[in-house]
Amino acid sequence: MTFEERIVSGESEDGVEITIEKSLRPQTLAQYIGQDKVKKELTIYIEAAKNREEALDHVLLYGPPGLGKTTMAMVIANEMQVGIRTTSGPAIEKAGDLVALLNELEAGDVLFIDEIHRMPRMVEEMLYSAMEDFFVDIIVGQGPSAHPVHFPLPPFTLIGATTRAGLLSAPLRDRFGIVSHMEYYPVKDLKEIVIRSADVFQTKINDTGAHEIARRSRGTPRIANRLLKRVRDYAQVEGEGEVSQRMADEALALLRVDQEGLDYVDQKMMTTMIELYRGGPVGLSTIAANIGEETETVEDMYEPYLLQMGFLQRTPRGRIVTPLGYEHLGYSYPTEKI
Repeated sequence: MTFEERIVSGESEDGVEITIEKSLRPQTLAQYIGQDKVKKELTIYIEAAKNREEALDHVLLYGPPGLGKTTMAMVIANEMQVGIRTTSGPAIEKAGDLVALLNELEAGDVLFIDEIHRMPRMVEEMLYSAMEDFFVDIIVGQGPSAHPVHFPLPPFTLIGATTRAGLLSAPLRDRFGIVSHMEYYPVKDLKEIVIRSADVFQTKINDTGAHEIARRSRGTPRIANRLLKRVRDYAQVEGEGEVSQRMADEALALLRVDQEGLDYVDQKMMTTMIELYRGGPVGLSTIAANIGEETETVEDMYEPYLLQMGFLQRTPRGRIVTPLGYEHLGYSYPTEKI
């Protein structure tokens, strides 16, 4: 994996980083910065469930990577004062894996499934009765001795997270009583997150330095924290340890993260479309092949932000670079496209 990929994906580089990352996570809705609409709704639903002494209704969190879906799931469990079990869709390979997870839940507990759209269909179908009626039917034994067993479950809350809500089947999607869309963060919220994280890292940072990192973080807290770590390193070696606007600007230039938060892969993607395909339309698989990425990676990790910024546009024939995208990269927009 390249350094640029790590900037976007936010994957941890070593065990130390994982430990620090955990300390960055807020524990309550009051501590959670941003996503005000989601927080306001969840505050009401959580308070109502606690007043009735019931499990919270099942929750689906969807949106681009790095926006805090896992953190929100943990905050919900904390607010409900219940336990939480975490897993991911690809990790639940067979029905027995799901039963083992469900068997460990106490009444009211949270089961968090990340990448829920990647669960096998057999597991998903077993989940229907577990979500709706709190039971599963399993087959015990083999051959003539095989027989069904009705397995009751305590009331629990399933929290599913996905970057691709459109890939969820309608029966599964309809069983979530609470559906929340996680949106990109405004710069002011990201700036607050950067300042809070700098405090956790025991790193000095001034107002303009925090703003510079925030505005180049693609609206994503995970990326903001990762950029902060790299700017902190740069300031420690090349400066006096304080993260200022100048330190942030120099460090991010070294990382090839431009003024709008586009990194090397974003720029390569758009430049390839302009130079080889006259700005499009270009098919997603063609773009992925040209920049050496998987189509899912392009669609989930790079394209959403470029669409949000107005640099790309989707059409029935493929993706095109907009006049704004041409301008950002310093290219003249072809007159025949106007």
